[in-house]
Amino acid sequence: MTTLVLPASLTHDGAAACSRMLGQAVRALGDGQAIADASVLERFDSSALAVLLECRREALAHGKGFAVRGLPARLRALAVLYGVDGLLPPAA
Repeated sequence: MTTLVLPASLTHDGAAACSRMLGQAVRALGDGQAIADASVLERFDSSALAVLLECRREALAHGKGFAVRGLPARLRALAVLYGVDGLLPPAA
């Protein structure tokens, strides 16, 4: 299991760079599960969901599991609204 830490601010302006960084980290992982740690996220928009979903896609494409730790309640609510909450399982 490897933890991928999201930044405190993740909006449209920084989403592409964050997605590239997380994608590189996922590809560098050994076997196991990628855990995206969103516990420090304070400022975000729906782009944060896009970044998490891209990270999930990258993990699954490389045969790794994916889960999210510390997803803020507001971001979880957005995921529910968009119908993607089931794609972002909580980390154990």
